Amino acid sequence: MENFNQNNIKYLEAAKRVKRLKGFYIHAVVYFLVNLFIVIQNVKSGASLSNMDNYWTAIFWGVGLLGHGMSIFLPNMIMGKDWEERKIRELMDKNK
Repeated sequence: MENFNQNNIKYLEAAKRVKRLKGFYIHAVVYFLVNLFIVIQNVKSGASLSNMDNYWTAIFWGVGLLGHGMSIFLPNMIMGKDWEERKIRELMDKNK
């Protein structure tokens, strides 16, 4: 029975991670498409490509996208894969 619960928990954690990855990938694709559209519109209107006013959306949104990516990929690199589980067990043991 223990093995079934542990497998179920691992499956749910993996499903949650896949959902977060999918959200990030969708965010990245929308970022690329919207900013490509903005650049194309600026070129069509004859706006200078060196004019920074045309790129503030890409810059600030890019910072947000970077933060989103860091929230997805960095926690496992910094804290390790089992950090959450170890911390939960530590807190559970502390509260006994």
